[in-house]
Amino acid sequence: MKRRILLVDDEVAVLLTLKAVLEISGFEVDTAASAREGKHKLKANQYHMVITDMRMESDASGVEVIAEARAASYHPAVALLTAFPVAEEDWEVWGADKMLVKPMHTRMLLQQIEKLLAGHEAKLAIWSSPAPAKLKKTSGKKVAAKNTVAKKAVKKISGKKAKK
Repeated sequence: MKRRILLVDDEVAVLLTLKAVLEISGFEVDTAASAREGKHKLKANQYHMVITDMRMESDASGVEVIAEARAASYHPAVALLTAFPVAEEDWEVWGADKMLVKPMHTRMLLQQIEKLLAGHEAKLAIWSSPAPAKLKKTSGKKVAAKNTVAKKAVKKISGKKAKK
């Protein structure tokens, strides 16, 4: 079974290049040219991973996509793709599992994606295993907390832009 990735970026050249690289590497890839389209695809389909740009329609567009991905019942891995790196504590609070800085060498990008997917699949296996109820309850609370924080981050970033 091919692993499915959703790429969300408003730069068509980035979308087409990354799509080609990932498909050659054996992934099934969907693309979205806006946060709005990406959120719609997240609701309509299931993905193993979501890679989203940070700044698209607004400064908070990427965080909105991350929040939608975190709300998905199938729990995809989430990477933030940006030319404008942010502090690790910020992208982690927003709910991303990894930040990818563009431009990036193809080999390095693929290594980071594979590493992220392997780690994420291991987490999902732990969540779905017959583990003690306390562990599952704690993991579920962490996911819910990330969802809430991501939604608050969208409001905070959107509010900062509106005040300028």
